[in-house]
Amino acid sequence: MSCSYVGILRLCVYAAITAESQGVVTAETIQRAFRQTEEGFTALVSESWSARPNMATVGTCCLVGVIYQQTLFIANLGDSRVVLGKKVGNTGGMAAMQLSTEHNANIEAIRHELKELHPNDPQIVVLKHGVWRVKGIIQVSRAIGDVYMKHARFNREPINGKFRLPEPMNMPMLSANPTIISHALQPNDSFLIFASDGLWEHLSNEKAVDIVHSHPRAGSAKRLVKAALQEAARKREMRYSDLRKIDKKVRRHFHDDITVIVLFFNHDLISLGAVQDPPVSIRSGLEHR
Repeated sequence: MSCSYVGILRLCVYAAITAESQGVVTAETIQRAFRQTEEGFTALVSESWSARPNMATVGTCCLVGVIYQQTLFIANLGDSRVVLGKKVGNTGGMAAMQLSTEHNANIEAIRHELKELHPNDPQIVVLKHGVWRVKGIIQVSRAIGDVYMKHARFNREPINGKFRLPEPMNMPMLSANPTIISHALQPNDSFLIFASDGLWEHLSNEKAVDIVHSHPRAGSAKRLVKAALQEAARKREMRYSDLRKIDKKVRRHFHDDITVIVLFFNHDLISLGAVQDPPVSIRSGLEHR
């Protein structure tokens, strides 16, 4: 998976939502933006097939948050997650509320969904080395890109044999259709944590919210990344400092890549219904592969 292409795909979703909305955001405009991004990337893969066939194996999860008229829309493809930190009355406590649905074959409901969509394929999900994968290849059931799992014309040589299916593809194995939810923002909604699955493999929703709530806002995302890496090191019975010394190409065997954005709400600005500078405060941390 190419990080540069993945970044471009995510920017395309944002641009498509901006173009589609024309000042009005609905679940339908977000849906169309995802579809246009998927169609555009598929066309690019087709145009580049002879020179760069491996673009057919490039794909990305995508997690989008949009605020419109005091309503938060969350759209998700893949296994990233967004969690809301919500103040609990006047107690000073903070509750964690997950706002996204994940599309990962390790989740029983997703395996059931895939089996219903592919009733004549007993190998639609395969358990390999303790991990459930679609066709034994990929964990996520929805993504932008990864067109080798969606169109038969891309599931052939010269792409790497590990991506090719042993039997003809009669229908797409993956989808680019996001799950979209809406949440009416309340005064006690404090912040959002957007993060890839690498964070959630090591931190619970409640632990992540507690870390953000218990520390200054500045550096929140980097603090979450560090906490996840410390937990990954603990599970391997090694020191955090030693984990950090391992070459990044080897580190993938110890933990997945981690991307985190923490967004704090300014309800005074949100209630105005207009974009100002800055409408929200964002801190981010990235643990590279």
